[in-house]
Amino acid sequence: MILAKVVGTVVATRKDERLVASKLLVARPLDPSGAPDGNYLVAVDTVDAGVGETVLIVSGSSARLVQGYKDLPIDAAIVGIVDHVDVP
Repeated sequence: MILAKVVGTVVATRKDERLVASKLLVARPLDPSGAPDGNYLVAVDTVDAGVGETVLIVSGSSARLVQGYKDLPIDAAIVGIVDHVDVP
């Protein structure tokens, strides 16, 4: 899983017909302390997340197993909204 902050949205008027009703968000991976850690990515939003929220993202084959998105052409999916992170 990837911890990330949602930083924007993607609007694609032409895309695979199986993704027509899907919301696409731009996210920036974070390290456990909340600092940016990696390149931006585009993920399908499955939990109604919004800009500014910290989220959990699955990628690769795990993203294609998300309920309701099985076997769709996606590489990353937002599967959770994070309330807080505790790192002792």
